[in-house]
Amino acid sequence: MPAESPPPPGGTHPGQDGAVASGKVRPPRAAVLIAVVVAAEATALLAAAAWYAFELVSGSPVLSFWGAVFTLGLLLAFSAWLFAVGHFLYRGFRWTRAAALVAQLFVLTIGFPTLTSGLVLAGLAMVVPAVAALVLLFHSSVIAYASRAGGVPPAL
Repeated sequence: MPAESPPPPGGTHPGQDGAVASGKVRPPRAAVLIAVVVAAEATALLAAAAWYAFELVSGSPVLSFWGAVFTLGLLLAFSAWLFAVGHFLYRGFRWTRAAALVAQLFVLTIGFPTLTSGLVLAGLAMVVPAVAALVLLFHSSVIAYASRAGGVPPAL
């Protein structure tokens, strides 16, 4: 039997499937880029929620106080959801591709009207990352990487 080669300088040693000896697989660059885009969108929503909360407590006029509180709750919840999507996409979970796809479609429904209404920089800041993430979601390396099911191993 031939002796195994020493591990490369990074400390990882590929196994049969290309998996690392520690059991972790490095995510492809496309998946990392999508996770970064989703996390950036979550951060933007969190900033918008902070600004909205500041305006709410500083006494800005609103039609319905409880409606504004509900909107603030939705901004915070959607931000938390996007942070979770980015995190679990980076870890390779299957469900995150659909969640990221829906999030990018929501961003596009706001980004295109923003772009065409004359706010070109704000529109491009929404549309360009969303389109890039949409394209990369269907890249073969992302599809292969994001195939991990949660929890229980398959029955058959």
